[in-house]
Amino acid sequence: MISLDMPVIVEGRYDKKTLENIVDTLIIATDGFSVFKDRQKCALIRSLAEKNGIIIMTDSDSAGAVIRSYLKKIAGSARIVNVYVPCIKGKEKRKPSPSKEGFLGVEGMTEEVILQALEKSGITGSAQLREKKRITKNDMYLFGLSGRKDSSLKRKELLKRLGLPENLSPSAMLDVINDMYGYEQFAEVIKDF
Repeated sequence: MISLDMPVIVEGRYDKKTLENIVDTLIIATDGFSVFKDRQKCALIRSLAEKNGIIIMTDSDSAGAVIRSYLKKIAGSARIVNVYVPCIKGKEKRKPSPSKEGFLGVEGMTEEVILQALEKSGITGSAQLREKKRITKNDMYLFGLSGRKDSSLKRKELLKRLGLPENLSPSAMLDVINDMYGYEQFAEVIKDF
């Protein structure tokens, strides 16, 4: 178990139960889309974000992307660390059938996968973020990931190769890359792409 000094926001109670065995920190479940109408929970998340920052770990499906985007709006300019679990086909044990998109959610991930996702986002014990040179929108253009005819396809292929949700917008992808890699490390990743 690793100790974090930032709270983690997840989608559901089963995601929360999974994380409680892996990280020692405050874990808040949004209860899916109900967070959109829960003013008290939104106020709590905003307050926590302003105080210490928050870690957002939602499922890698389109519903997770919508909830993540909403949480980012709630947090405003506060520090957010986005942690993405990989897109792994499958079904959680408690469910009779796979999700709509067929991917495992946070609750279906192993401890090893979750720890790797945290580490990729720059989180080590005590939620210390590695200092690194940030990648800019201009860098995204220079790498061919935005502003060009084939950028959308290139982004989708790269996201798939990195095990990230393929539906990330260019801005969301930039956030993720900055959380997961430093400039030099990402330049190495994309060099052969």
